[in-house]
Amino acid sequence: MTDSNETIVMTGATGFLGSHLMAALVQRGDRLIILGRPQGTRPLRERVDALLASLGATPKKHQVDVLEADFSDPSCGLNWHQYAGVCLKATHFLHCASDTRFSETNRLASIQTNVRSLASIIELARRSRAAYFHYVSTAYVFGAETSSCPEAPVIAARHANVYEETKAWAERDVAEECSRLGIPYTILRPSIVYGDSRTGQATRFTALYHHVRSLSAIRDIYLKEIRELGGEKARRHGIYLDADGTLHLPLRIHLPRRGSVNLIPIDYFVAAVLAVLDRPDSDTIYHLTSNRPVSMEELACYCERFLNIRGIKVHYGPAPEGFAPNPAEALFDKFVEPYRPYLSDIRNFERRHTDVATEGIDPPELTYDVFERCMAFAAGANWGR
Repeated sequence: MTDSNETIVMTGATGFLGSHLMAALVQRGDRLIILGRPQGTRPLRERVDALLASLGATPKKHQVDVLEADFSDPSCGLNWHQYAGVCLKATHFLHCASDTRFSETNRLASIQTNVRSLASIIELARRSRAAYFHYVSTAYVFGAETSSCPEAPVIAARHANVYEETKAWAERDVAEECSRLGIPYTILRPSIVYGDSRTGQATRFTALYHHVRSLSAIRDIYLKEIRELGGEKARRHGIYLDADGTLHLPLRIHLPRRGSVNLIPIDYFVAAVLAVLDRPDSDTIYHLTSNRPVSMEELACYCERFLNIRGIKVHYGPAPEGFAPNPAEALFDKFVEPYRPYLSDIRNFERRHTDVATEGIDPPELTYDVFERCMAFAAGANWGR
C-alpha cells in the first residue's frame, strides 16, 4: 500500500494499537491523514509527533496530515475545505478509534464513541470513494460462554462488559452500512495485546500489565511494612521475607473454570494488520489471535519470578464455603475484577482467513524472556505514570 497515489485515513492514532500502526505505516512510506480528538490544551499534532518520535518513526515532509475531528458531528467536525481535501486524497480508511473502558457507568460514552460515531466516518469514506474500510474490533465480541469462534459475524452473545457489547454492535453497523453503500470492508479482531516481543516497548500499560502492576503494588506494601515496621501485620497472614529476599505472599486466585489467556504482542498485531491491508479480501473478518494461549498457572509463575515473590495459587470453581480472603487477596481481587472473564477463557478462535492473509507471519509465544522484557520496560516507565 505504498503506491504514491494512495492515502490512508486513520483514526485512533494516539491509542496503543493505533500509535504502533501509525508508526509502522510511516516507516514503510505510506501517506496518512490522521483524524482525532483534541485532548485538553495539547494539540493533536503535538501528540502525534511525540508518539512517532517515541516509536522511532520520522515522517517525510507532507507524509502525515493531522486534522482535529469530532465524529459525533455529521461532517466529522471538519470545515468545508478540510472535508473536501480528505475526500480528494483518501483511498483507504483504517478506523482504530475506540472507547476501551469496561465500566457500565461509561455506557453512554462507549455507545457514542464505538457505535454512534461510525455514521460520520463511514459517510466520509463513501464520499471519498474509498477502496476499503478497515475496522479494528476485538476477538471478544463472542460471549465468554462461546467455545468455538468463527471468523464470521456474531449472531447473538452474552457479553461480559459494555466494551464487548458495543464492539459487536459496531461490527454489525460496519457490515450493514458498508454493504449498503458498496464500500469493501474488513473487520480485524485482535485478542489481548501487550508490548513489543523483541524490545518490550509499549505506549500504554493496561490489560496484562494491570495484573502485574497490581501484584507489584501489593508486594511493595508488605515489603515496606516488614522493613520499616517489623512486619507484625504481614506475619498474621503468613507473609514474610525468606532468607534469600523472596517475599512469601500467600495469594489464592479463584477462577470459575480452567481456561487460558489469549495474548499477542504489538509487533505481531502490526505485522498482521499490514499484511491484511496489502491483500484484503472484501467483507472478511480476521482473528489476530495466538495459537498458543497461556494458562493462569504459567502467568502466575512468570509474575512470581519477575517480582521475586512466591505463594500464588490458582483455584478453579467456586470458593470453598466460609472462604475468607486475606488482605492481599482481597486487594488483588478488587484490582483484577473487570478482567476476570479473560483469565480462564474457553474461547477458541478460528484463523482460516488470517492464516491465508498473513502467510509466514506467526504470533510468537509468550515465553518468560518476552514477559520479562515487557514488564521491565513497563516498570522502567513507572507503569505509564
